[in-house]
Amino acid sequence: MTDTDGWLPVPDFADRLGITAARVRELLRERALVATRRGDSQAWHLPEGFIDDAAADGPRVLPTLRGTITVLADGGFSDDEILEWLLETSEELGATPLEAMREGRRAPVRRAAQAQL
Repeated sequence: MTDTDGWLPVPDFADRLGITAARVRELLRERALVATRRGDSQAWHLPEGFIDDAAADGPRVLPTLRGTITVLADGGFSDDEILEWLLETSEELGATPLEAMREGRRAPVRRAAQAQL
């Protein structure tokens, strides 16, 4: 998770979704989203890939993300470990789990997540 591209601070993430930064923070507390501290200011950042721009009703959080985060969190993964798992290429999936979810492959991603536990 050392790259600087593809990460949005909470206010920018909220703007992209058309919601408030307070709502994003609430989603983080609920573990519907996960974030990590980055940059000199150590501000909370989220992967841009968490946003589904192709939805008919406008940008939204990738719908399958919450359930996958729940599986990993229930298995004892920290937020940073969840992010690392979502963003690392999986041989089983032939892509990162986040990319696979964006392609609509929820079930294989969840099986891969459960195999990690």
